[in-house]
Amino acid sequence: MLEHLLAAAAFAGALVTGTLAEYVIHRLMHSGRLLGRTHTEHHHDGWGQGWAGEFRDYVVASLFLILPGALPAWLLLDWPWAAGAWAVGGIFYAALAAYAHQLQHEKPELVFWLPRPVHYLHHKHHMWRHNFGILVDWWDRLFGTYQAAEWKPARRPFEHPLRAFLDIKWY
Repeated sequence: MLEHLLAAAAFAGALVTGTLAEYVIHRLMHSGRLLGRTHTEHHHDGWGQGWAGEFRDYVVASLFLILPGALPAWLLLDWPWAAGAWAVGGIFYAALAAYAHQLQHEKPELVFWLPRPVHYLHHKHHMWRHNFGILVDWWDRLFGTYQAAEWKPARRPFEHPLRAFLDIKWY
């Protein structure tokens, strides 16, 4: 029972850590300290790479969190199941973030888990210093970079057919 709870905590911890890393990395991109030119081009073009391209980038970045989080649990504590749960949580985060990024570029009205699609608004209103979250807006709210912008989609997310949630560029 304890193993299951610790594995669930490791999985959830990787998800939360992924969202924090996403926020920090996005802020570093906007400060010009990390991929500044590439990220400026992304803002200029305003498109996503497709889910697979986004997933690749998020997985590569997540490896810097997955390995340091998983290896101590496995090697020092002899908890391979917690290490595995942390790794799966990191990969699951990358998949969700890739979907959230692509969806906010193509169909922001379908972002049902946020009051406002912050990444879409970040681009639409050229918010170079606000709304760095992609999957969640918690960190923007916590660190004072959240900026509300008017958001009135023509239809609410679940007024669309369910297939609309899958109708994004995947590759």
